[in-house]
Amino acid sequence: MEILEADASSKLRIKLDFERPFEGHNTAEFTFVPQGDATLVTWAMSGPAPFLSKVMQVFINMDSMIGKDFEAGLAGLKKLTEK
Repeated sequence: MEILEADASSKLRIKLDFERPFEGHNTAEFTFVPQGDATLVTWAMSGPAPFLSKVMQVFINMDSMIGKDFEAGLAGLKKLTEK
């Protein structure tokens, strides 16, 4: 994991390199948008999709597979910031 860009008021971009369960090289981006006394946080991940990954996406809904991890991470972030 490597921080590529950090602007505390609007964005955090991270390079992610995975070895397991399969090799992957992606970029995760958190964006922050002030909304009154709160902040809307959006977490997105993108990267190249090799042939095997594209085949998997036909049969597996990647949003439902990874979405739980995104939701848990955002819930943890919310809990930390509300202390």
